Amino acid sequence: MGKADILKAPSFLAEMGLDAMEYEAVRGVNIKEDKARRFGSEAKRHGIVLSLHAPYFINLASKKKDVIDASIRRLVDSLKAAEWMNAYIVVFHPGYYKDYGEKKAVAKTIDALKKVLEEADRIGIRKPVLGPETTGKTSQVGSIEDVISICSALPRCKPTIDWAHIHARSLGKLVVSKDDVRKIIDVVEKNLGADSIKPLHTHFSTIEYGKGGELRHHTLSEPYGPDWRMICSVYKELGIDAVIISESPVLEQDAVIMKKICQGEL
Repeated sequence: MGKADILKAPSFLAEMGLDAMEYEAVRGVNIKEDKARRFGSEAKRHGIVLSLHAPYFINLASKKKDVIDASIRRLVDSLKAAEWMNAYIVVFHPGYYKDYGEKKAVAKTIDALKKVLEEADRIGIRKPVLGPETTGKTSQVGSIEDVISICSALPRCKPTIDWAHIHARSLGKLVVSKDDVRKIIDVVEKNLGADSIKPLHTHFSTIEYGKGGELRHHTLSEPYGPDWRMICSVYKELGIDAVIISESPVLEQDAVIMKKICQGEL
């Protein structure tokens, strides 16, 4: 569905039996305030929970000041658009290790995010939280540990758990058993508190990976991991309240299948 049809998206999703949507601002935050507010109203009318994915062009751990400044602006713009449309979280990929190494890159990311929240407070953005995403490549800031460190240091931060990315980043070693899923949820809750998983913001697709992690997302019908049925089974066992966003190449179609699996219909 193209951006021109964005106001029709909530009714389209509701007709399919879906109740969550992530607005994709991955190429830039280009939506105007009036349209964002109308979109938010349509989402509310149709019972659609909204999140927003910030631009991909973010690196909060760069040595270049102009890159950091541009990344901060993009996140502030994302929070602003999220506020207009009443999206509860802004999902983003934090950046890369290459300029500083893992530990210092995370520290630099936290410093930049503090500036993002300071600016958001200054201009009166109050509702949406920051949602650093677990990333799929070993070169990226975004391990489970990184995301916990980032959210531990910030007042308005909730992790985005992308199960496919965790699986790819670990080169297939994680998200292969129910115990893996339980441990990841448990470590998030123990470190960040119950609010971090109420709701648990989740991305899912199957995924192909190589020696550096993520290569490409795949559909549920293709022979790749991880296993959604297993993950949803753990959600049900633990009573997890989750917002689940399909990252499949066939977004809505696989989202419907994922929901039916969780409801025991498939």
